[in-house]
This record gives sequence, C-alpha cells and structure tokens, in this order.
Amino acid sequence: MLDELTDSSDSPDVALDAETLIAEHQAGVWRYLRAIGCDPSLADDLTQETFVAVLKRPFQHFSHSSTASYLRRVAFHLLVTLRRRQERVTVTDDMETLDRDWARWAGSDASGNELMDALADCFSRLTERAQKSLRMRFSDNATREKIAHTLGITEHGAKNLMQRAKLQLRQCLEEKRAR
Repeated sequence: MLDELTDSSDSPDVALDAETLIAEHQAGVWRYLRAIGCDPSLADDLTQETFVAVLKRPFQHFSHSSTASYLRRVAFHLLVTLRRRQERVTVTDDMETLDRDWARWAGSDASGNELMDALADCFSRLTERAQKSLRMRFSDNATREKIAHTLGITEHGAKNLMQRAKLQLRQCLEEKRAR
C-alpha cells in the first residue's frame, strides 16, 4: 500500500507511487524547511520524516500543488512538535500567510526549482568579484577580513561589495517574480 497513492488529478485508474511522490516533492519540502529556519541537517531529517509520516497513512493525490501544500503542512507540524519537545517554540500563528509567501517565492511548482533557476541566472549577472565575495561568505563562511584580503580591498570595501551584490540579486529576483 505504501508503493501506490491514488492520483485523482489524471484519472481514478492512475496511481502515483511513493518513489515518484518523493522525487517530485523532496526538494520542495527541504527548501521550505530551510526557508522557515531549519539548518541543512534538520531539514534533511524532517524531510525524510515528512514522507515517512505521509506514506504511513492513506493518502490521496489530487494535484501537484495540493500535494506540495499538504507535505509542507506535515513538515511544518513535525518541526513544531520537535521544537516543543526541545522547548524552543518560535512559530507563526498564520500558517496561511507563511504558505502563501512560500508559494509566491518558490514558483508555480512549489518546489523552489524556479526560484533556484532564477537565482542562478541573477547570480551569473554579477561581476566575478561580487560572485567570489558571496561564495566566500556564504559557501565558505569566510570572514569579511579574509574576503577583503583575497580581493585586495579593505574590509569596508568588502562589506559594500557584498551589500551591493545582495541588493542586485534581490532586485533581479523581484523583477523575475513580477513577470
């Protein structure tokens, strides 16, 4: 029973298997969890727990977007449960707003793939120096001092370079989203 889920969006005779469900929605659930504050390791764990929880119960697949929304809610509630056990609850009361904001930023497929593609395109438009500074800061966790030294500029110059680059990324993403 875990291998097949009813897919009523196509026809009552078509089944959506667990592997397809996970392949289509895993990245979206993980990105959603990261967006609401999980570190990568916790997002990995909760993504896996989300699919285990969903596949343990009867599940009916109506459409891609309704399934994505359902999976986000399950992931959200797993995070809330975990935080309550850890006595570190910082949760929003307005799940609908959170879900709507995620869907707006993530794109029409709700997995975040469109957003990631847009971000990659916007990132490629930055100067090589700006790209390097952001990679060093956010991928390598380099200090502003190290970034400045590597780029041959002052720390203040590195700070300004990264601020301008982040602003350019934000503006580019907002322009793409408005289209």
